[in-house]
Amino acid sequence: MTTAFENARAYIYRNARPLDFARFRFHFEGGDQEPVLDALAAYQNPDGGFGHGLEADAWNPDSAPIQTWAATEILREIGFADRSHPIVAGILKYLTGGQDFDGQTWGNTVPGNNDYPHAPWWHYTGESHETYNPTACLAGFILRFAEKESDASLGRRLAREAITAYCEGELLEDMHTAGCYVRLLEYLEEAKEESVPDLAALRERLGAQVRHCLTADTAQWDSGYICKPSQFFNHRDSVYYADNQALAQYECEFILRTQQPDGAWPIPWGWGDYPEEWALAKNWWQSNGIILNLLYLKGMRRL
Repeated sequence: MTTAFENARAYIYRNARPLDFARFRFHFEGGDQEPVLDALAAYQNPDGGFGHGLEADAWNPDSAPIQTWAATEILREIGFADRSHPIVAGILKYLTGGQDFDGQTWGNTVPGNNDYPHAPWWHYTGESHETYNPTACLAGFILRFAEKESDASLGRRLAREAITAYCEGELLEDMHTAGCYVRLLEYLEEAKEESVPDLAALRERLGAQVRHCLTADTAQWDSGYICKPSQFFNHRDSVYYADNQALAQYECEFILRTQQPDGAWPIPWGWGDYPEEWALAKNWWQSNGIILNLLYLKGMRRL
């Protein structure tokens, strides 16, 4: 395990962009939150939203909901909870300002994506995407951090609508949207939000959702873009761990087995177009993957 960590560390030191280097230092070398926040702020625009390829599959510099969601995930990853911080205030400003928002959901893609290198799934077609990715998660962020009642009211309404749509339909097939609902529940519980009905039922349904999404056939793990336990949780204290313990422990073995000689892990997707830009984006994703894999091993008490 020491060799695996040292090889991963060497890759980060050689290749990571400043944000991911600061994240690595914070989690594994006693670093502070401030370097992470400083690096993250470089991706934030005056409107409060995030762009500039923070989510490395879309290089649009303008603010976009998915890019802003990526910022909220990093804040959560480092345990940052200061409501008054300019980054948080900016995110709330963007989310409550109406940009890229149709009154019910934030756009999964935005037109400006098409003007810059991007993965095909972030290409804007003008068609409506009836998905709560990332809206469910962003609604939860608002409720967790909003100080103004008007902002909280927006988050509360969207959370109710998202939960109603989810609970009245079939279990989701898309693991990313399912992950947004998992995060929404976490935000609601942390905010002690009592106005959203029957969180116990949502919690039970999400337990079934996680089991439904996970790729139980581990023979597929080496050859495809599949759903692993780390999509939903990364520590043994998770409410989802007990029901998926065997697969969660298998993921530890899988991580250790599939590390590449350079210290990184394979990226199971690609763009097709923009080969030069993809080569750089792939490098960024590998640094991100190192951090997430090591955090998973740490949470599973294998690091």
